[in-house]
Amino acid sequence: MQNDEQPQSNQNAAPAPVADATPAPTLAEELTAVAPATGSGTPSNWGGKLIFGLGLGSVLIALFAGLGSGWGLWEFGFGFQLLMIAFGAGLLAVFGGLFVGWWAKRKGRKAARPLRWAGMVLGGALALWLLSFVYTARSVPAIHDISTDLADPPQFRMLAVRADNLDQIPGEDDPEMKGMNPLQRWAAIHGKAYGDIRSVRIAMPVAEVIAKAERLAKVRGWEIAVADPIEGRMEATDTTRFFRFKDDVVIRVRPTEDGTGSIVDMRSISRVGVSDLGVNAKRVRSFIADLAGTNPAG
Repeated sequence: MQNDEQPQSNQNAAPAPVADATPAPTLAEELTAVAPATGSGTPSNWGGKLIFGLGLGSVLIALFAGLGSGWGLWEFGFGFQLLMIAFGAGLLAVFGGLFVGWWAKRKGRKAARPLRWAGMVLGGALALWLLSFVYTARSVPAIHDISTDLADPPQFRMLAVRADNLDQIPGEDDPEMKGMNPLQRWAAIHGKAYGDIRSVRIAMPVAEVIAKAERLAKVRGWEIAVADPIEGRMEATDTTRFFRFKDDVVIRVRPTEDGTGSIVDMRSISRVGVSDLGVNAKRVRSFIADLAGTNPAG
């Protein structure tokens, strides 16, 4: 009976609080919880930023090299040195990007791809673009003076031919050209590489040919030094877009034996450099075809 008489207040009393047995986190644990995960969590992007910087930098250096040379801030030789630096940076972006991706995969990390791939694309495109010039240089002879008449090349009067025009003609050690002087080696190399570039006959009087040549030159944006319909001679300068290289052109027009037409010769010379990468030959072919009316695209 004593149990029945106990006061009801004990049954309704709130339970006593239970002490938390979990220890307080240490400072190291708190820092670890705040820091981003470097394993399978959010990736660190330092590698991607580095590769992107290399790729973008290679393109900017190449542009800087061309624009500086074109504006006359430095000689074209220094501009070429900058292009070599840009080429190295582009290759480093490509192979460095591959290495960063491999290293991240080896460590089980998520490699940040967007910036890394963007840098690799920029650097790779720049490197391939420069390699295309190397390929072209190997496919054409290292000369920079192209003429339709090798025995009697058209001569400049208003524009001066560079003093070192024949100083670095290749073939001096070639047994087939042994004993030849620079002019003879130039003619031999030119004839072998550009045998299709020859004088052309046009069924128009000399004055009309010169007038048409002057119109075509203006369309191409050439700077005309002289256009003489009586003498049958035109001289002009063509400036390239990127490095602003200047190539001088002379066109000689003489009447045919019967006087019913004209014999046209053209010569194009680069002011700087050893090899012209075939640019002068392309210019002569294109201009002569337009002048004679045989260019399908003209």
